[in-house]
Amino acid sequence: MENPLVYAVKHKEESVRMASRSGGIFTAISDIVLREGGVVYGCALDRKFRASHIRAETKEERDRMRGSKYVQSDMADTMKNIRKDLEAGRRVLFSGTSCQVAGLYSFLGKDYGELLFCMDILCQGVPSPLVWERYLQWQQELNGMECTDVNFRNKKDFGWEASVETLTFGRADGSEKTVHSQVFRNLFGSHRIIRESCYQCPYKEITHQSDMTVGDFWGIDRAAPGFDDNCGVSLVLVNTKRAAELFDAAKEELDYVPCRIEDSMQTALKKPVLRPEGRDEFWRDFREHDFYYIAEKYGHYNEESGAKLDRIARRYKNRNKWVLVKKVYRRLKQCGKRIFNLSKKSSASKP
Repeated sequence: MENPLVYAVKHKEESVRMASRSGGIFTAISDIVLREGGVVYGCALDRKFRASHIRAETKEERDRMRGSKYVQSDMADTMKNIRKDLEAGRRVLFSGTSCQVAGLYSFLGKDYGELLFCMDILCQGVPSPLVWERYLQWQQELNGMECTDVNFRNKKDFGWEASVETLTFGRADGSEKTVHSQVFRNLFGSHRIIRESCYQCPYKEITHQSDMTVGDFWGIDRAAPGFDDNCGVSLVLVNTKRAAELFDAAKEELDYVPCRIEDSMQTALKKPVLRPEGRDEFWRDFREHDFYYIAEKYGHYNEESGAKLDRIARRYKNRNKWVLVKKVYRRLKQCGKRIFNLSKKSSASKP
């Protein structure tokens, strides 16, 4: 294709969207590949919350790949394993950043045609695993408990448009504690902790090497007014014929709206992020100070910030409960009207 087809996409299953980074397009596409006996490769967190690419043959294994992981992924033997699967005639879906897709193509060195489907993810840059490791260690020390769960972007409690990481901590006696934070998000958003090469990324343009390009559809109200419900919308660029065929096969699971590329542009499709002036200072401080200093100076951390996020989460939960009550009320009212109309028709038909 000369120009990509552009869509705003939401998975019809709300549970899928809430477990996904944006609109759930990855789940819809990977479901098809798995049903056809293929395998899926994507980023997941291990038990120590380190990001790495894994291989999945079942939906349960695939589900570990859903959601945001704002940290560089360890590819390990992923490319070798993909080549083994392709040589064995297995269909493969690979999901990763644009540079990881380019690296995979270079490693394989040949065209596997319909067997290989690549989906790249729009990104601002890849954050350092070392910063993430130090942040997680600091949170565990701060809370005096081991981390048991990580949600890089908590849509359930804060909505899609907010960027709040939620960490769950637990003790051996079963007690738990939940902490909402924006410290790591603020570090990432400052662009100080991404790789040096990301400032010269060659993949920040409309044309991508992958079959399909996906990401958060920021600016959705301009491209598709009324489509956003703050539960996540995917921006989907269909770059190849096989991507168009796979998207058509997934349409039954999706709500989607065709969009103009002119209305769908965001920074990741235009140019790399600028190297911030304070990057060198950050890394000097990172080497010389403890993470509490980093969290306060660069992550905007203070004791009140956590309490504020807790209050926001409670308000959002209450709002969602009220929205649910209104939905149920409207549905019951509609059912009541139908029953009333049916009883009237039944009475009128009696002699």
